[in-house]
Parts: sequence; structure tokens; C-alpha cells
Amino acid sequence: MKPTVFASTLPRPDFKLRVSWLVLCGSIALHVTDEATHNFLAVYNPSIVVLRERVPWLWLPVFTFRVWIASLSIFIALLVLLGYFLARGARWVRPIFYAISLVMIANGVQHTVGTILGRTVASVHFPRPMPGFYSSPVLIVASVYVLVQLCKTRQSSLQP
Repeated sequence: MKPTVFASTLPRPDFKLRVSWLVLCGSIALHVTDEATHNFLAVYNPSIVVLRERVPWLWLPVFTFRVWIASLSIFIALLVLLGYFLARGARWVRPIFYAISLVMIANGVQHTVGTILGRTVASVHFPRPMPGFYSSPVLIVASVYVLVQLCKTRQSSLQP
């Protein structure tokens, strides 16, 4: 006699997507920690001041450490909350997952390029590696993993 497998014990098709999202949230937290412990704002704020002078319509904030770390902590908490909605079957989170993953890939690449160049803009140089560089590969890999899982679960999310 075969053992009975209940449908509720089988993993849902989006289980790996949910796990990949939590891994991405963890890698974003790791990346923020990397930036915070390597004085990221000493590079970011002067770069933003220069960019504002060159492109006045491009509004980017200059941060104090307290505001920056609090904002990113809230952002990470909201990203984890989106995972809850995915687990409940909400399809509207998928475009957000795509967007966040692509932005995080760009973020990781930016830290890598900044490390290679040793600067952000012509007048803002820093000792290599750029703050946030060490965690950038983890951020990129986790983001790609989310994109792969989004593609793999695309059909299953379209069915009722």
C-alpha cells in the first residue's frame, strides 16, 4: 500500500520564489550593513551634491546617517512584508519583485564599477574598494535568482 501524500504537504510552485525573495531581502540587509560599516555616506553625499549641480532637475536626497539607516531599515521591512502577500497568492507583487531585482542588480554593478574606477563622479574619489563592494556579488546573485524564479513561476501565477 502506497503512503498517502496530502496536497497540503506538497510545496507550492512559488515556494522557491518566496525563498529567493527572502534571500534577496537578507542580501539587501547585508549590503546596507556593508555600506554602513565602510562609511558609504562619505562617498554618496558628495556625489549627490555634484550631480545636483550638473542636473538640477534630478532630485536625489543628501542623508544623515540616522535618516539613511532608518529609511533603509523600513524599506527592507516593507520588502519582507511583500513576501507575505506573495505567500497569500497576490499577483500584484510580481512586477514589484521584477523592479526591485533589476534595481539591486544595477546597484551591485554600480558598486563594482565604482571600485574599478576609484570614483563616482570626476571630483569624488575614494580609496578602493567602494563602500558596499564586498556584498555586491551576493546582491547581484540573489537578484538574478529572484528573476529566474519569477520566470519559472510565471505560468503558475497566471492560473487561478
